[in-house]
Amino acid sequence: MRSLFVGLMVLALSGCMTVSDMGEGVRYQMSDAGLLDHSNTRRSNSLRIQPDSFIYIAQGPFAPIGDPYARPNIVAEEAFNGFVEYFPMVRRAKAPLGLDQAMAEARGFGAHYLLYTRFARADDRIGNSDEWLDQEEISRLGIDSGVIQLMLIETSTQYLIDTATIRSRGGLLTLHDNKPENLIGPPLAKYARSLIGLSDQ
Repeated sequence: MRSLFVGLMVLALSGCMTVSDMGEGVRYQMSDAGLLDHSNTRRSNSLRIQPDSFIYIAQGPFAPIGDPYARPNIVAEEAFNGFVEYFPMVRRAKAPLGLDQAMAEARGFGAHYLLYTRFARADDRIGNSDEWLDQEEISRLGIDSGVIQLMLIETSTQYLIDTATIRSRGGLLTLHDNKPENLIGPPLAKYARSLIGLSDQ
């Protein structure tokens, strides 16, 4: 009788949820519990833009608070990697730029929008033996975290379409050899999906 009940439960659950949905649910719960990488994105506007929009991506020339040695153009690079799958017409600056220069370049290329990014804060904790030998500070053991900020600006009017703040943190199972810049790729791709109205997958 018990095996029949279990079989009926499995059939009921399989009819309601796919394997990929169950896997995504488990991944979300593990990241929320701090075992896997986790991010939280706050947008000022839920406006959508057309998938055929031409977006120029640039990063401000400021080192993040807490990690002055982060790669200078890492946010623009990761944003490009995340956006190119959803926006075929996307280009990025080769080096960090001030806002005025980034806007001038975006207009020069004929872009509809400028995505201007900034690595605001990074906390690179000890996550491997080399970092331990460099720092040897117990209080520095732990999980990496970071904050990036985004502005989406219409180039023709300089109207601020959207702003977003992405807060990321590592997980207990992923802290080895991780750095704050390793955390920003997935939430940037998620932000790109949200701009064309796709739910997270």
